[in-house]
Amino acid sequence: MTQTVSELEFTQQLSATPKSAEERAAILANPGFGKYFTDHTAVVDFTATADGGGSWHDARIEPYGPISLDPAAGVLHYGQEIFEGLKAYRHADGSVWTFRPEANAARLNRSAARLALPQLPEKVFLDAVTALVKVDAEWVPSGDGESLYLRPFMIATEAFLGVRAAREVSFRVIASPAGNYFGGELKPVSIWISREYARAGRGGTGAAKCGGNYAASLLPQIEAEQNGCQQVLFLDPFNNDAIEELGGMNVFFVFKDGSLVTPALSGSILEGVTRSSVIQLAKDRGLTVTERTITLDEWRDGVASGDITEVFACGTAAVITPIGMLRGKGEEIGSADAKAGEVTLSIREQLLGIQTGAVEDTHGWLRRLA
Repeated sequence: MTQTVSELEFTQQLSATPKSAEERAAILANPGFGKYFTDHTAVVDFTATADGGGSWHDARIEPYGPISLDPAAGVLHYGQEIFEGLKAYRHADGSVWTFRPEANAARLNRSAARLALPQLPEKVFLDAVTALVKVDAEWVPSGDGESLYLRPFMIATEAFLGVRAAREVSFRVIASPAGNYFGGELKPVSIWISREYARAGRGGTGAAKCGGNYAASLLPQIEAEQNGCQQVLFLDPFNNDAIEELGGMNVFFVFKDGSLVTPALSGSILEGVTRSSVIQLAKDRGLTVTERTITLDEWRDGVASGDITEVFACGTAAVITPIGMLRGKGEEIGSADAKAGEVTLSIREQLLGIQTGAVEDTHGWLRRLA
């Protein structure tokens, strides 16, 4: 059976060549997103047994660097991998906290089940994140809107070309200091409607956070950028062009009566942690939040009539980002000069306030890491 959590203790092999304080300060002065990485990584390995069980073992902190993989490793040939994304925030007293990591651990296991990867005990997930942040705590920036982005991921490492689930797996956590996801001042972004491509299909891996979904979004993302847009919107063409999600974010609509609508989870939409947090915060305010099918026609008609007053996207990396214009071949919805809406900004401010410790956490979402 799977090894018990109590048997796993993270050993430490610290880097012999960590960044100096001066090098780290230069990076933190302008971290961007996903461009620089901390000195260490957390690792836990899994080996399956003949009876269908298996064990997680060799929990460790080691220097950040290249991963040695056999050329026949399952992740390289069949894409058997999953990942997560969460952030660590430095609070005013210098302590470091993260936001709803238990939700990320649960989603990782839902993704693992879909990709035929082993279940990772929640405690191992939390311990790995905590161990890494403690050893690299100096990498957590303190600037406004900045954080340490954490990327847990699981990959199939067994060298075997047969088409089956791998029996050897590695779970790892890396970290990268992060500024504003879209860069600079917060302002509404433009979104490109993908008509030719789909992110995921019914019965596929759309509800899992796996690399294949993001790989499928890269070509339409290039198309979006070629048309002056920052992100791409995916539709369900077999359901009256129902709105699904962006390349890496969920979508919310604010109506003139104050209610919010977001696409219902259909099996091809990723259940975002930020998405569920926005739903809860809106309900706390007494706002009606409905998860239902919303089509491109309703978006178009709602903006034209004034029934839809704000649209925003949300996700771990970008938090909450207002959408100004939706653009497609031969049509435009909204305005590139639009201003961020009041509800969008208010919920964003509250959510960031909770994450950074400036606003009371009434739901117990925060977990101290260092």
